[in-house]
Amino acid sequence: MPCTTILVGKKASYDGSTIMGRNEDCGPGRFRTKKFQVVNPDEQPRLYKSVISGVEIPLPGDPLRYTSMPNAENDRGVWGEAGVNSLNVAMSATETITSNPRVLGADPLVGTGIGEEDMLTIVLPYIDSARAGVLRLGALLEQYGTYEMNGIGFQDADEIWWMETIGGHRWIARRVPDDCYAVGPNQLGIDMLDLRDALGDGTENLCSADLAEFIRDNHLDLGGAESRGDSLLDARAAFGSRSHQDHLYNTPRAWVMERYLNPGTYKWDGPAADYGPESDDIPWCLVPEKLITVEDVKHVLSSCYEETPYAVYGSRTDPALSGKYRPVGINRTSFLAITQLRPYVPAEISALEWISEASNAFNCSVPLYANVTRGPGYLGDPGRSVRTGNLYWDSRIIGALADAHYGGAIQIIERYREKVFTEGHRFINETDREFVSRAPEDVCAFLEEKNSEMAAAAEAMTSDTLGQVLNVAYNSMKNCFSRADS
Repeated sequence: MPCTTILVGKKASYDGSTIMGRNEDCGPGRFRTKKFQVVNPDEQPRLYKSVISGVEIPLPGDPLRYTSMPNAENDRGVWGEAGVNSLNVAMSATETITSNPRVLGADPLVGTGIGEEDMLTIVLPYIDSARAGVLRLGALLEQYGTYEMNGIGFQDADEIWWMETIGGHRWIARRVPDDCYAVGPNQLGIDMLDLRDALGDGTENLCSADLAEFIRDNHLDLGGAESRGDSLLDARAAFGSRSHQDHLYNTPRAWVMERYLNPGTYKWDGPAADYGPESDDIPWCLVPEKLITVEDVKHVLSSCYEETPYAVYGSRTDPALSGKYRPVGINRTSFLAITQLRPYVPAEISALEWISEASNAFNCSVPLYANVTRGPGYLGDPGRSVRTGNLYWDSRIIGALADAHYGGAIQIIERYREKVFTEGHRFINETDREFVSRAPEDVCAFLEEKNSEMAAAAEAMTSDTLGQVLNVAYNSMKNCFSRADS
């Protein structure tokens, strides 16, 4: 899927959590309804069959419970996308990425292999750490192959790993440094890979076992690491792309996210910029200038190039540049999941998922505890027909109205977003305290009740916002007339 990702190490976040956020976006002109769902062990298949490729994969008999954000309509398969298992390990799958003909000619894609549709379902219920997630998916890729290029995030309370597939069967992965964040904009992003570590101890880097031979046999080392006797491979040059389409669709998103989080580290604008929106060498990861909050993650994953010459909205946009680059907060986002694994609370309440649906430019983020056996109805199946009373369709309608009436609606949206975030933090603080003081015997039931309360509060605020935005739109209709009855 055409998505955008940010990964935040525990020493780069505001509270010591690891944080992972990814937008799932649909292709042009298409929208996929999504739902928050919990898959309990007795609901997990023992023989998995892909809808797209038809591949059948036997699964272990002892799955963990896990959350997911599957398609509400399963005509194209599950597409679980993002979730947390009962051991507080999170996975986000996938970010569709790019490659080049040299790689794909050497290790062709496999039409009968696995893809985004399948990955969360066949990996997340069986892993006890982020590193274990990389290794399990790596083994499945080597055995079954894949029909597409993908980036996948794995997260536990201590580590975040980013994995990228290479051709049909191979893969690389890097651990996000604890004091850094990393970004992914639909392009192979890992810049430098330490092959000695990846093929040895695997402390910070991992890869498929034959990657060194694959690189050498197919002349993929464009950075000259082997000739220098250097173990640092320019993975982006070896396996990735740098095309005109990248410069319009992919690299600008990395630029605008890092520009926001590191405004003073580099010069981002003008002819003398260190990095511009079309630069091919934008760093994969950086140490942020300030510790990163959940709100920061939501902000960068909602970006429409505000406060840049390429801004999509606003009266001060440059008509010649506005809309030149693909926004992060695009209209066809299905959902955003931000997983936050907190080290300072009991493990039973550590995992939070902040869920947004539809275009991030106009929506909110609703926090839910992940240690549950069911989700709240407001974030459940939205149905095929447009209707209010669920987060997905409410958010879609708000976005369509606010986009068309941006000037009159944006302040309403900003207040709405801040109000839901404020209520979300209050909800988390109070629930944490109540959990510690009460020590409920049935933890899942306690958290399910609390999630339902948060969802009800979000529904009330969303409904109110919809009414306000509708009022703006209705009073802007072309058939309005200022004169009233005498």
